Amino acid sequence: MSRLQADHLYKVFGRRPEEAVRRLEGGAGRDELRADGTTAAVIDASFAVEPGQIFVVMGLSGSGKSTLLRMLNGLLEPTAGTVLFDGQDLTALSPAALRAVRASKISMLFQHFALFPHRSVLENAGYGLEVQGVARAERDRRATEALELAGLKGWEKSWPDELSGGMQQRVGLARALATDADLLLMDESFSALDPLIRRDMQDQLLELQKRLKKTIVFITHDLNEAMRLGDRIAVMRDGRIVQLGTAEDILVTPADDYVASFIQDVDRSRVLTAGAVMAPPETVFGTRTDDGRELSDARDVLDAAPAAVPEDTPLIELFTPSSTGGAPVAVTDADGGLVGVVTRATLLAALGEPKAAARDTVPGASGSRVTARA
Repeated sequence: MSRLQADHLYKVFGRRPEEAVRRLEGGAGRDELRADGTTAAVIDASFAVEPGQIFVVMGLSGSGKSTLLRMLNGLLEPTAGTVLFDGQDLTALSPAALRAVRASKISMLFQHFALFPHRSVLENAGYGLEVQGVARAERDRRATEALELAGLKGWEKSWPDELSGGMQQRVGLARALATDADLLLMDESFSALDPLIRRDMQDQLLELQKRLKKTIVFITHDLNEAMRLGDRIAVMRDGRIVQLGTAEDILVTPADDYVASFIQDVDRSRVLTAGAVMAPPETVFGTRTDDGRELSDARDVLDAAPAAVPEDTPLIELFTPSSTGGAPVAVTDADGGLVGVVTRATLLAALGEPKAAARDTVPGASGSRVTARA
């Protein structure tokens, strides 16, 4: 399993990039550099992606997310900073050594399918293995297995133009999986697909991740997609990471007004969980239910609760029990013990629009370096 770490990454296009980095470190803004004909695409980005995580980088067009992704596998050379993959500094590798790492350990899936029209589905899926020099029989075997994982069993002999857009993207996914790379970099890989096909591809990725436990960096401008896929999410604006955390962190405590406006249309009931909004059981001790039962201890709460749910239950599943019972919903651990309660008032309050946190209390809210360590 592979860990990816980026520290103090900068990418500057234009004149005297090293001087531009020094100005940025001294407090200069992106607009000041642009006035001199210099574009700061990524500014002091730091984060770590733990093995088996889906790490989502999201932001509007021009925020720097795709540039950041291309620095992670050396397609773009950082102006400053380091990228560590399994402890190896990719920015210090020779071109040949970097190509070898990309061929065997890192796969990239682009927004556009990039399939060879003159090659069959099987040959496209095995192309990365062909680049590695894997023998024909072995790469056909591994490509066939990858196509089956991607839901394309039986399509091996077809041509790309015989496939729908979603199926072509599955071929691209199979090509990435066939190499058995430790790290998958996905650059808006589903954004060109129709909504239903896009959701189907998201389902496919989540199902594959349960089985394969890859380390994935996923780029998107779609917040709902980020919330659905990401174990952790980095929000970018003007080249900087302005907030880094789980989907619940970002929904409950947006770092600033920009992030708050970004998330205002998210269906919070499908992202937030019972564990994120629950109150301690003691908060309802001494109260009475609608039918007059007193809640004196944990046993009373469990007996009166209209439902007992685990902490990872989405809020949308709590509406029905909350509407039918006069007692709070009980939140339990794996052993059935009471760990919290969700009242009707708590449930409704959780769906309200969040307020941005104060800038001096949220790391990265002012555009400063954001570092995450598991």
